[in-house]
Amino acid sequence: MVYGCDWIGAQDEEKKKIAFETLDNAVSVGCNALDTAWVYCGGESERVIGMWMEARGNREQIAVLSKGAHPNRERRRVTPFDIQSDIHDSLARLKTSYIDIYVLHRDNPDVPTGPIVEIFNQLHSEGKIRAFGGSNWTHQRIEDANEYAYKHGLIPFTASSPNFGLADQVENPWGELNVSIGGASQKQAQAWYKAHPDVSIFAYSSLARGLFSGRIKPDTTAEEARTILDKPALKAYFHPINLARLARAGELAAKKGLTVPQIAAAYVISHPLNIFSLQAPRNIEEMRQNAAAIDTELSAAELQYLEG
Repeated sequence: MVYGCDWIGAQDEEKKKIAFETLDNAVSVGCNALDTAWVYCGGESERVIGMWMEARGNREQIAVLSKGAHPNRERRRVTPFDIQSDIHDSLARLKTSYIDIYVLHRDNPDVPTGPIVEIFNQLHSEGKIRAFGGSNWTHQRIEDANEYAYKHGLIPFTASSPNFGLADQVENPWGELNVSIGGASQKQAQAWYKAHPDVSIFAYSSLARGLFSGRIKPDTTAEEARTILDKPALKAYFHPINLARLARAGELAAKKGLTVPQIAAAYVISHPLNIFSLQAPRNIEEMRQNAAAIDTELSAAELQYLEG
């Protein structure tokens, strides 16, 4: 599991205190990997992680995954210039000389992959990034980038961060180019990743942004859900197909003496693909429960049952 820091910021001392406590709690249950991005909380997510690592003196013990080249209101920003600019901003905010895993937050299918592979390799040779890849990139675009890398003797993409989890992403949650590899409609993408286990999957919204948090029930009304879930979660995941899966997760959880979040987390971790689950439990008890899910391996029959 990787701890998702899209909500963590340090705009004032109180928020900084909460952020430090949250990150300390994550480490206390065994987490040593954090997911952040150039755009999260207007840059505050990276800044508070940097302050926290500096205060704790634990940079070498923490793996940081960050993302850049997110589009803005004016244009798409998947260019060598924007990639370099965002990385240097992120390095300064994180108070570090390198980022362990760096991925492009979105893709621009209109640009060739060659220059992107070239700039990533340059930054890698300079020691500023280690592994790299794409978030919300289709497997076809990753394959194209890696073909370029192989043909030119360069390092390929080895990280991908699409959506994946028990819930189907029924609608696009953000109105931008985003990629999900979950559900029956994405069997081709799943087959590609199975054939390319060297490309690690960092699955975002793997608990459907709270749908499988235990706070939503199969009979929760849309009006009630609006007080619990954010707009992207309502748009993408609060649909009958996923509420039916939530009901089956509850049944299996009761049978195994587990919680719904544990079953949803175990679904991702038990999947035969090379997947890391991005999660953001807010308190120490939720963290302990989700960490315990790592030891829960579901059978193929149980995975199929949950999917329906």
